[in-house]
Amino acid sequence: MVGTAHRSTGVEGVDGGVGVTALLVAAARAIETHRHDSLARDVYAEHFVLAAPASAHWPVRTHQVPEGDANPLWGRFARYFGLRTRVLDDFLLGSVHAGVRQVVLLGAGLDARAYRLDWPAGCVVFEVDREGVLAFKQDVLGALAAVPKAARVPIPVDLREDWTGALGDAGFDPAVPTVWLAEGLLFYLPAAVETRLIDTVDRLSAEGSALAFEVKLEKDLLAYRDSPIYTSTRHQIGIDLLDLFDRQPRPDSAGALSDKGWSTSVHTPFDFARRLGRGPLPEQNDALAGNRWVFADRIRP
Repeated sequence: MVGTAHRSTGVEGVDGGVGVTALLVAAARAIETHRHDSLARDVYAEHFVLAAPASAHWPVRTHQVPEGDANPLWGRFARYFGLRTRVLDDFLLGSVHAGVRQVVLLGAGLDARAYRLDWPAGCVVFEVDREGVLAFKQDVLGALAAVPKAARVPIPVDLREDWTGALGDAGFDPAVPTVWLAEGLLFYLPAAVETRLIDTVDRLSAEGSALAFEVKLEKDLLAYRDSPIYTSTRHQIGIDLLDLFDRQPRPDSAGALSDKGWSTSVHTPFDFARRLGRGPLPEQNDALAGNRWVFADRIRP
C-alpha cells in the first residue's frame, strides 16, 4: 500500500544539474502511470516529484499538463520516457526470467524498479548512484513504507569515480551472470568515463550476462538545439539539457562490446513505438532522432 509523502528532507542531491533530470524522468513516469493506455506504471514517481522543491509544482497527472499531448515536454517527451521505461523493464525482466539473479542499475536515479517490478525469488538489485540521490529516494520511499520486491542494495558512489570496489564490498559476485542497465546516463559522462564504464562491465560480466544502455549520436548533440523538446524543457522548467550533455566526441561503445565478443543490437526508440503501438514517432526537427538504445549479451567467457 502506498501512502503519502509530498515533502521530504535530503533533496540536495536532486536539486541541481543532472539530479533535476532525474526528477524530470520521475514526472514523466508519473504522467505515464495515469494514462489510459499506459506503457509503464510507477506509483512512486509522483511522490519523488512532489517531495523536491525544484519540482513540486510540476504536473504528475495528464489533466495537469497544459495542451495535453501537444505539449512538447509533458506530452511527447514524457511519453518517450514512458516508452523507454517499458522497454527497459521488459529487458530486465526478460533476463531474470531467463535465470539471471544479479541486477546492477548504473545511475539508478529515482526509478523504483526494485519496488515496482515482479522479481523472481532470489534477485538482488544493486542501485549505483550519488549519495544524495539515493538518500532522497530512500527518504521518500521510507515515508511511504514501501517494501522492495527484491533484495535492494544501494551503492552510494559517483560513477565518475572508482565504483567497482564499493560494488564488490556490497556483495556483487562477478562469477555469476549479471544484467546491467545504464538508462539515460552515458551522454552526461565524459567520453573516457563512458569507455572505462563499458570496459568495467565487460570485465565484471560472466557468460550469460546482459547490458542495455542509451546513447546519442554525436553529430546530433547540437543539431536540434531549437527542437521543441529542448526549447520546451528550457522554457517550462529551466533545464537546458544540451548544457548537461558532455560535448566530447563519443566512443563507439556498441562497437567496443562487439569487439569484446558481445552480441549487440542497436535500435531507435521509434522501433519500439511502432512495435507497441504507442509512443513518439519521427517528426520534423526531432531531438529524439539521434537517440539509440543498445542491447548486448555476453556470449563467451
